[in-house]
Order: sequence, then structure tokens, then C-alpha cells
Amino acid sequence: MWKKIWNPSNRKVLILNIVSAFALTLFLEWMERKSSAELNLFIQQRTFVFLYNVLIIFMTLSLVFLVKKKYFTFGLICAAWGLVGLVNGLILNSRKTPFTAVDLTIAKSIIPIITSYFAIWQIVFMVIALILGIAGLVTLYLYCPSAKKAFDFKSNFFMIVVFLGFFSLATYLGVGRGLLISRFDNPISGYQDYGVAYGFCITAIDTGIDRPIDYSRYRVKKVKKIMKDRVEEESKGKKTRKPNIIFIQLESFFDITDVKGLQFSEDPLPNFHRLQGETTSGYVKVPVYGAGTINTEFEMITGMNLEFFGTGEYPYRSILHKTTCESMAYWMKENGYKASVIHNNNASFYDRDFVFSNLGFDTFITSENMDIYAYNKAGWACDEILEDYIFEVMNTTKETDYIYGISVQGHGDYPSDEVIDAKITVDGKDWDEKYRNMVTYYTNEIHDMDRFLGSLVDRLSQYGPDTVLVVYGDHLPSLDFESKQLKTKSKYKTPYLIWDNFGYNARHKDLLSGDLKAYQMPSKVLKELGICNGVMNAYHQVMGESGNYKKNMRLLQYDMLYGSSFAREGKEPLERSDIKYCVKDVKINKLKKSDDYIYIMGENFTKYSRVYVNGVPNATTKVGRYVLRIPMYNYNEDDEIVIHQVSKTNENITLNVSNTFKVKEKQILPEEIYE
Repeated sequence: MWKKIWNPSNRKVLILNIVSAFALTLFLEWMERKSSAELNLFIQQRTFVFLYNVLIIFMTLSLVFLVKKKYFTFGLICAAWGLVGLVNGLILNSRKTPFTAVDLTIAKSIIPIITSYFAIWQIVFMVIALILGIAGLVTLYLYCPSAKKAFDFKSNFFMIVVFLGFFSLATYLGVGRGLLISRFDNPISGYQDYGVAYGFCITAIDTGIDRPIDYSRYRVKKVKKIMKDRVEEESKGKKTRKPNIIFIQLESFFDITDVKGLQFSEDPLPNFHRLQGETTSGYVKVPVYGAGTINTEFEMITGMNLEFFGTGEYPYRSILHKTTCESMAYWMKENGYKASVIHNNNASFYDRDFVFSNLGFDTFITSENMDIYAYNKAGWACDEILEDYIFEVMNTTKETDYIYGISVQGHGDYPSDEVIDAKITVDGKDWDEKYRNMVTYYTNEIHDMDRFLGSLVDRLSQYGPDTVLVVYGDHLPSLDFESKQLKTKSKYKTPYLIWDNFGYNARHKDLLSGDLKAYQMPSKVLKELGICNGVMNAYHQVMGESGNYKKNMRLLQYDMLYGSSFAREGKEPLERSDIKYCVKDVKINKLKKSDDYIYIMGENFTKYSRVYVNGVPNATTKVGRYVLRIPMYNYNEDDEIVIHQVSKTNENITLNVSNTFKVKEKQILPEEIYE
């Protein structure tokens, strides 16, 4: 058998596989870091991890020994790994999170928003590379020779078994000595610390919530019974109060003064610091660092613990594409609330346009339906716009409101050039000039966000109806702060505060203040209002002190997302909501004409308004907030004009439409100038 295994053909393939595995690993790691110095540092400091990544790729290349078309199989595997490295490198230019296996499962939903991640030249380059790659593989398959005399499947299979044994031994030693971990919470640091091949494979293998060993209807019902009894006991004599509830998730927001050794020309967060002293406040433990907003968001909305999901998993990009999920929106709607989201970015960012329907929200107001007037240097909308739309929702809806506001101003990347006319200067660290400029830029951005918070609170203070406002940061900024640099001693802690205008804090401040987990926040707020419906909400309110708190939490999460929903037996299934993308409808009132243009006069137009005539889009110019313009055409009275609010990332996707306006001669009035 040895002679059959160690034949000249196999020896050549083995040498080629080893060399190729090293070359591909170097390519993947360089695309991750884009720095030869950082790559060398990774190899020197984490040599075992680097070699283990080589071994992973080598094991995939070893499939060549089991097929006759060796050249084709070799080319296919190399192309697959090369594509992972290429796409990961390109994605990291525009988003902080690396390319994971989960991205492959939702490729169809990513295609419409691909321009959010890549420039046109990058898309063209990838398409050309993909076409050439496919053509090359097809050519290899059709014309490459097949192994004949030198191919012995049984002998080669035995060789693969030997390789697997060596691979298993390396895995055992790596895990046993702490050089490898079976899961990592943050894919950013995971890819950096454990390599791209390892990280990509972990995100492919470790997904969802593993079925608990004791999962059964009996176990779920037992937990539910204990919860029900405790809720009934704690609810005796307790009145339910139903104020407006507003959550504001501030992008990349944290207290920059918590970084040790920094001095500022003035307090960068005067309003937040003042409110911390006056209200319920503390630190919230978030599941991500530097990026991954949607995972903090997921915990805050659902009350579910991300720890039970797969390595680096984003539920928004996996299970929530397949099923509805119990959430604060559903809890509040059972209590007569209207559930709305307001986000000063595009609707498709992180697939929210699809996911929020599965979370039960009624309204999702995004940049496509906002008249945004201010953007920062990095190109993100300033957060002050959120204030107007929060009040628009509360003043328009008949029901009491639950509003989830998602900020975007603090988003990276942070410019590294000098901040001209910076209101706040930063000093006190031995940083290079570019990094200091980035920190200074970030500091001035959160100062603006703090001003928005102060204005919002001042306006809410004068607002009549009872209101609770919860404010927190989704994660620390992508500025590579380490826990040892922070007064909190954790890079996974962001500050929060709970404000109200009816005495809520005065009664409950001592109970609410302190540190907590993101998934505990909604239930913490609702408990003191006497709102205890919903499985996860009630669970956190009455089971937080139990010895099996996390074990039973995992049981319930598995049951509701992947199991048989025993926890909801006897209740109507959660229905996917039909989201509306505006509070005030886009409306056409009248038309005016000139020699060259037709002016559409109406309400609530934005730069994403497009005029459709008889179902055909026309070149549209936004002249003013109430005026759109299209080129003059030979109209007739049977024509129908409709305004489409289109997606920022794909104009073929319509979010909402205006009334239908039928053209009639008497409605086309002589031109007047409207700006």
C-alpha cells in the first residue's frame, strides 16, 4: 500500500498542496490586514495559529487525492479560498465586520445593496474576475486529463485518514493549550487573532442555538408555570402605567472621558454627564466591540442573549430572515402601543427593511423618507434630524408610542486628516498624528450627538404626555481602545441613562441604576411600569435571581426560534407586520409648467422621490421640499403621475408611493417659481 500511496503523482500533488496552502493562507491574512508588517507580526506571535490555518486549507486541498480530475478540483478549491480572501479584503474597506459564511446564506438579499459595500469599479472588477474564474474552471474540467494508472482510491483514502488524524491531533493540542478557541463573540477580533480560514470555517459550522439536551414540552411548560406564578405574585396591587417609550441607540457612542490619560479642552458630553447625575444611569454590557450594531440592537429589542448563538453570528442575517421573533414591538402592541423605528440611514442597511417586519414593527422611517439637511465629514447623516421625526411620530399616531431610534452620526471610518476648527481638542496620549486626528474627529462627533440629546430632552420636558427615554451606546468606536485603557476596565461596556417627565426615576432610580446586560434592559424598564407580557420580558423580570437563569433562557430562546414554540402554545402565531415607511404620506397637490419642465407641487418630498408617469420613471430633480421637477413632455389628460420613494441603494426598489394624480389641462398651471 505504501508504494501505491507514495507514487510520483501523489508526491507532486502533496508538495503542490503544501506550497499552495501556505500561499493561500498568506494571501487571506494579507487581505485581512493589508500590511506586511502586521502579517509578519501575526506569524511571529501566533505561529501555531498561522500553521493551523495552513493546515485547514491543506485539508481542503487534500480532496484532490480522491478524484481523477485533480487539476480541476485543485483549481476549484484554490479559487474558492481566493474568493474568500478577495471579498473579505474588499468588504473590510467599507464595513468593519469581515466576510463570514452567514453572508453566503443571504447573498440574494445583499445583491440589491451591494453598492453600499463596494464602489462601482470594485463590482466591475469582481464580475470580470468571477467570469474569468468560471471560464477557467470550465476549461479545466473539459480539457484537463484524468488520473488513470496512478489513481488508487482506497490507498488515497487511507492517506486522507492519516491527514485527518494529524489534523485532529493539532486541533486537540491547540484547544487544550488555549491557542485555539471553539467560538469567539466578535468576528473582527476573531479573524485578527485566529486567522481568516479558521474564522470563516467557525462561522460556517457554528450557527444557530444548539438544541438543549433536556428540551421538551414538559421542560418549557415547567419554566412557564414558575414564571406565571411569580408574575402573578409580583403584580398584586401593582398598577400598570403606559407612557410613550423611546429607546435611542447612539452609534459608536461611549464616554470618551473614560479613556485614561486624556485631557479635553472642554467637556465633550456636558448634557449626558448632567443627565447621568439626575436620572437612572449605569453601564450596559453589549455583545460587540467596534462594530456589529445589529447584535446589540437584537438583544435590546428581543431580550434574547446573543451568547447562545453561533460564533460571530448575526441573527438579523440568519434566523430572522426565516421566522418572526418575539420582541418588544410585539409586547408593546399587545398593550395598545404603536411600534415604530426611526433611523437616519437607508432602509436596507443590515437588512433591516426585511427583518423589522419579522420583529413586528409597524413603521420604519429611514433616510429615504427624511428631508436630511446635515451630513458629517465621513458622509453620515447628523443625528439632530431624529428629533423632528420622533415628534412627528408622537404627534401623528393615535396610539401610545414605542419608538426605537437608531443613530448613525458616530459611525466610522473616522478621517485621519487634521480636524479644522475643532470645537474640542484632545491631548495627553503618545499617539501618532493620524490617530490623534481620528480620536479628535470622533470626540467632536459625539459632542454633536450630545447636543442632539440635550435638545431632545429639553423638548420632551415640555411635551405633555408621559414619556420614558432610554439612551445608550451600541458599542465602542472602531478606534482600537483596549480594556486596560478604560476606567470601566471593559471595552464591552457603554453608558446608558433612563429619563422621564412624570416621576418614574424618582420612584425607581435605586432599583434601576447600575450595570446590566443589553438583553435585560427592555424588561428592566417595563417591569417598573407594570408591563409584564411576553415570554422573554416576563422571564427577565421574575427569573433573574434563579440558579438556572441562563440555562432556562437558552431553553426558551431555542424553543421560540428553532424549536416547537411550546412557550407560545395557546396563543396566536406571531404575524409578520406590513411595515409602512412614512408617518406622513407623500402627496401630490398640483402641477405647474414652464416651456421646459413640469413642476410637481406636494408634500414630504425628499431626494429619493422619483416621478413616475404612467408607470415609467422620469428624470426627477428635487427643487425644494415641496417641489419636484421633470422635463416637459407631451402630456394628455389620461396620464397618471405617482411619486415613488425609492431605496437609496437600489432605485428599482420602492418603499412607498404617493397618491395617484391624473393630469388634466386645468391642473397644469402657468409657471411660478417655488424654491
